[in-house]
Amino acid sequence: MVLLAASVCTRKGNVLLSRQFVEMTKSRIEGLLSAFPKLIVTDKQHTFIETESVRYVYQPLDKLYIVLITTKSSNILEDLETLRLFARVIPEYCRNIDEKEVSENVFQLIFAFDEIVALGYRESVNLAQIKTFTEMDSHDEKVYQAVRQTQEREAKEEMKKKAKELQRQRMEAQRAGRAPYSTGIGNSNSGPVTPSQPTELPLPAPTPIQTSRPKPAGKGMKLGRKTANIDTFVDSIRKDGGVVKDSNKIAVTEPARPSAVTTSTSPLHLRQEEKILASIHREGDVDHFEVRGLLCLHVTDQELATVQINVDNSDERQIQIQTHPNIDKRGFQETGVVAMKQAGRPFPLNTDVGVLKWRFQSNDSEDLPLIINCWPSETGQGCDVNIEYELQDHNLELFNVLLSIPVSTQGGSLNVTQCDGSYSHSHGVLEWSIPLVDKTNSSGTLEFSAPGSADSFYPVNVNFNMNQPFCDIKIRGVMLAGTEKTVPFSSECSVLTEQYTIE
Repeated sequence: MVLLAASVCTRKGNVLLSRQFVEMTKSRIEGLLSAFPKLIVTDKQHTFIETESVRYVYQPLDKLYIVLITTKSSNILEDLETLRLFARVIPEYCRNIDEKEVSENVFQLIFAFDEIVALGYRESVNLAQIKTFTEMDSHDEKVYQAVRQTQEREAKEEMKKKAKELQRQRMEAQRAGRAPYSTGIGNSNSGPVTPSQPTELPLPAPTPIQTSRPKPAGKGMKLGRKTANIDTFVDSIRKDGGVVKDSNKIAVTEPARPSAVTTSTSPLHLRQEEKILASIHREGDVDHFEVRGLLCLHVTDQELATVQINVDNSDERQIQIQTHPNIDKRGFQETGVVAMKQAGRPFPLNTDVGVLKWRFQSNDSEDLPLIINCWPSETGQGCDVNIEYELQDHNLELFNVLLSIPVSTQGGSLNVTQCDGSYSHSHGVLEWSIPLVDKTNSSGTLEFSAPGSADSFYPVNVNFNMNQPFCDIKIRGVMLAGTEKTVPFSSECSVLTEQYTIE
C-alpha cells in the first residue's frame, strides 16, 4: 500500500490535523480533505470512497473522522487494518475524542502517526511498541541537565566563598587603617585573594592545589570510556571557564540518582554497583542475561591514600573479573588483594576511582533472579491474563519490584480480580507493584481481564533494586599497604535493573 496522508477532521470537514507521508502541496491536501465530507453517502455500509485519483478510507470516532488517503492501487485489506491501528492510537493520547483534546495533543498524535507509517508504507509495529518509541527518554538531555546542574551548584558555592573572602579582606584592611585593596611589596594582605579553583587530581602523587589559575584536568584511574558526546560537551564547559569534576559521574540510567557522588563523610568509602540486563522470551527462553559490576574507591584523607582492599569472590559461577591497569592483577588473582601495581603509589584524592569490574553472562533461566510467567487467554470479549512472579534464589531480597504491562482499554474496560500487592493503570500501562520480594514472599499473582489480543500485553518490563550484590563478591576489609594495620571504612551497595524485559 502507499499511504498519502492520515487526517483527523470534524463531520463538517474542518481539519484538526493532517500528516502527509509523501511529498504533497498544501493546496492539494486541503482540496482532498475539503471534498471528503461531500463524498460520504449515508445509506451505504462500507467506509471507503474511491475517486478518479485517490481512495478515502475512514472511520467515525464520536463526532470526528479518522481519514486515510491512499492510492487506488493499494490493498484495501491492508488499508483497513492500518486504519484500525490509527483509530486505536488516538484514544491513547486523548481522554475524550473531541476537537479540544485532539488540538491539545496534536504533536503527540503526529509523532505516533510517524511510527505507524514511513514514506507511505506501513511499519510492522503494534500499539505497545508505538507508545514505547514515542516515550523514549533522551540520553543526551539527561547528561546535559545533570552536568548543567552540577556546574550551577559549583558556581554558586564558588561565589559564596569569594564573597566571604572579599568581606574578610575589607575587614582586615579597615583594621589596618588603609584602603581595602591598597598594594604593598611584602605585605601578605596587599590585595584581593582569588579563591582556589577546584582541580582534578591526577593518578600520580597528588600535588597541592594552586590558586588563581585552574589547571587542565588530569586523568584519574577510570574503567571504561565516556561517550564522545559527553566528552565533547564537558570539554566545551571547561573551555568556557567551568569546572567539571570526575567525581560527578552522570548516571543516566538511574533516574533516582542523577550522579554517583559519594555522600559518606567517612575518609575512605567503597561503593559496589551492579546493573542487571535481561531479555527473556515469553515462552521462558533467555535471549540474554548479563550482570555488570563495579567497585569504586573514594578517599579524602592523604594518610589513607595508600591502602589495599581485600576482596572475597565466593561465587561458583563463571564470572569475568577485570582489574584497572594500575592495579596489581597478579596479586589480586593470587590473594584477592586490590592494591596499586607500583608500591607506595597513592590513590587520587576526592574522586571516585574504579578499581575492579566484573561481568556475568548466561542464557540459563535458572540464573535469573526473578521469573515472570504471563498467561493471556483470549476470550470473545478480550483476554483473561494471569501473571505470576517467582523468586529463584531465596537468599536474595528484591525491593520496589514494579511490573509494567501494556493494557489498552480501547473497546472495553480493565477488571482486576486478584492482585498480590498493589496496582495502578494510566496511559495504557498497568503497573503492578510489590514493595519486597524475599523468601517470605517469593511468589505472587496478578489476574485481570482486558480487551485486546494475547500479543498486545507484551513486552512486560520489570524493575527492582537490591542492597546486596547479585554476584557473591564481598569486601573483607581494608589495610594500609605493606602493613597489617586495618583501616576503618564505610561502604554501600546498589543493584539496579537497567533492562529486564519479557517479550
